[in-house]
Amino acid sequence: MVERKDVGVPGTVRGAGGLVTLEGAVAVTVAVVLVVRALLGHEEDAISGYGTAMWFGILGGAVLASGIGLLLGQRWGRAIAVITQLLLLPVVWSLLFGSGQPLYGTLLGVVALGALGLLFAPPTSRWAAQEYGVTGEE
Repeated sequence: MVERKDVGVPGTVRGAGGLVTLEGAVAVTVAVVLVVRALLGHEEDAISGYGTAMWFGILGGAVLASGIGLLLGQRWGRAIAVITQLLLLPVVWSLLFGSGQPLYGTLLGVVALGALGLLFAPPTSRWAAQEYGVTGEE
């Protein structure tokens, strides 16, 4: 049996957790705003305010939970966070080059790439590998 030496949560994990928590909080806030707008009678021709709010609420809630999990040192949050960042990269590209929103694209790109860098940083990878009994020491 391999003895697990579980060290503290690295700063890279907590940094990624902070960025991912921010992303999730923004998505949940968008959901709330969309519900309030729909309740006040604002209607869109192409989308359902309630349906879009539900989508943002569910996915944003999962991302928020993932970020909080990382802040608390929970390894399960890393998978959701990585997938989220990878899915945000085409959104960044679209904001930068497709919709003429370079400011938002740049901000989102910095956050997504920063979170990815932290999620794949060597201290984070060593921390995640501890779950499987891998210590890096042979």
